[in-house]
Parts: sequence; C-alpha cells; structure tokens
Amino acid sequence: MTTIKRFIISLCLGLFFIAGFAQTPQDWSGLEKPLNFYLANDLGRNGYYDQKPIAEMMGKMAENIDIEFVVAAGDVHHFEGVRSVNDPLWLTNYELIYSHPDLMLPWYPILGNHEYRGNTQAVIDYSNVSARWRMPARYYTRVEENDDITIRLVMVDTAPLLDKYRKDTDKYPDACKQNIDKQLAWIDSVLTASKEDWVLVVGHHPIYADTDKNDSERTDLQKRLDSILRKHKNVDMYLCGHIHNFQHIRKPGSDIDYVVNTSGSLSRKVQPIEGTQFCSDTSGFSLITADKKELKLHLIDKNGKVIYTVTRSK
Repeated sequence: MTTIKRFIISLCLGLFFIAGFAQTPQDWSGLEKPLNFYLANDLGRNGYYDQKPIAEMMGKMAENIDIEFVVAAGDVHHFEGVRSVNDPLWLTNYELIYSHPDLMLPWYPILGNHEYRGNTQAVIDYSNVSARWRMPARYYTRVEENDDITIRLVMVDTAPLLDKYRKDTDKYPDACKQNIDKQLAWIDSVLTASKEDWVLVVGHHPIYADTDKNDSERTDLQKRLDSILRKHKNVDMYLCGHIHNFQHIRKPGSDIDYVVNTSGSLSRKVQPIEGTQFCSDTSGFSLITADKKELKLHLIDKNGKVIYTVTRSK
C-alpha cells in the first residue's frame, strides 16, 4: 500500500472517529468565553497514532468556538527535531496535519527537549516561512486582549534550565550554550511588571508530575523556576507538557495550578502523586477560556470530550 493511500485511509478513519464519538458542537459552544485559545504539545508523529484525528477535532471545535490562537508547548517535532526551515518534517508533523481552515491562526511555540536534539534556531526562523508560526525568540512574553480581558503568556525555554540536558552536549548541543541566569532574571522582571487579569507561565517540562523521567528534571525546575513563580503572587497557572498525559497538581504554600497537558498524538500511563487533583492517560489537548472574573482550562480528550476543568476565579 502506498504512503498516499495509507494517509487517506488514516484521515477517513479519523473523521469517522470524530463523527461517531465527539462531544456535539452544541456542547462545545457553551464553553466559549470572550477570550479562547488552545494548548497543544508533544505532537509530531507524522500524523500517526492519534495526531491526525486530534488535529481534525481541534479544527472542528474551532468551527464552534472563536479560537484566537494556539499555544504550542514544545515537541511539535519528536525524536531528532528539525534540520532546517526546509526540513520535510514541517509538512508531515505540522502543515499537512493542522490544515483545517479554522486552525490557520497564530501559533505561539516554545522549544521542547526533542527540538533541542536538532537545529533549535531553525524552529525560531520558521517564523519567517510560515505566517502562523510566531516564535520571536527562545523565550518571550505576549499579552493577549479581547473585550478588555487581558492574559499574559510567559513563554519559557525549560531545557537549558535542566542540568541533564546541559551536560549531554552530544545529544543536546545547544542547551549548554544558553544563559540560565539571564533567562531567570528576565522571567523575574516580566512577572514583576505583570498587571494583567490572568498570568500563565508556559514551559515544556513539568515542575511537579508523576513520571519515570529523571527526578532531577523536576528538582532543577523547583529550585530555579518555581522559586521565582511562587515569589510573585500573580501567577495563575504553570502549563507544560513532556509527560504525555493530563495532570493537575496543587502544592502547599503555592496558589499556582500546575497543569501538565497531554500529548496530541501518543499518551502514556499516569498515577496520582502528592497534590494530584486529577490525572488521565488519554491523549488530547486543552481549551482555555477567560473573562474578567473566571479563567477555565478544559482538558479535552481525543474524542472531543471535556474530562476535567481547572477553574481560577477572582
């Protein structure tokens, strides 16, 4: 069977899956608030596993909810990242997968550990190729506003904050070249100045999570990043991926909601840890909606169903 035939069969099966099991558009439209956007990460599987059906689901939901942009929290490309802005993986992992007309939106990405195994500058430079790929730097901040509602996104480059990656110069050659102190000082300064209704910090790696990955990943971020987030009393959520499942965690002494967003292609098993409010091993994505008084993060499974909601109220 040719590659094209396999792709067509996969796409048809995905559309059948969506039509048969998804939450209805009427259910979706009830989730809408004045400001709405997606959180997606750990995507790049060349359309295989659940990636293409989930991408179609995101497009279908966007037909019913006014989605303004997509936050891509790393690992849009798995395995060895990309070699250049012309790497064919840009087509097979991204352009041909997230092709629904209602996904022709601004995408705000950060680097994941798999991008760090390739050409990290090419991921930034792709902003000069694609009108919807908007990544001005390795870390950056944006303020999104609609109907007088403001959300600050603080987009963090987490791989260089972890000693595991800095030491492995063969596999992650760019990680050790990044200045930890400079980025942390920048995060501190951005949060000091943030006066928006809602403040969301986005990184690829979790600060707290159930995972079999090296404990140092979390302890490095707890020491370097979480200490800054907790110092400021304006951070509502820390959003991340990397673990390929959904987790919502609360910790004593912190008012931050720590949310692990699942993979948009292939998920992994998960179990509760201390502080776990919810966890699920399904694949999917998240929908974030906000007004002046309430911000909701809806965890959406691969069938398009809301399985859990994290709510922040003022």
